[in-house]
Amino acid sequence: MRLTVFWQRMADHFGAGYAETFARDHVMTELGGHTVREALDAGWEAKDVWRVVCATMNVPHENH
Repeated sequence: MRLTVFWQRMADHFGAGYAETFARDHVMTELGGHTVREALDAGWEAKDVWRVVCATMNVPHENH
């Protein structure tokens, strides 16, 4: 998954303004105790981060 697709999905689900705040501030144990931004910066694949976000935040299946 390209990062542009990842960020579009984040914006679609959380809203353009909150997506960045969520990615920067919400620590997720499923990402090894990292935020979305930290996980991406550490080399996690965008598709894997998106899967964690979907599972953890109950993103509707049609948005996966």
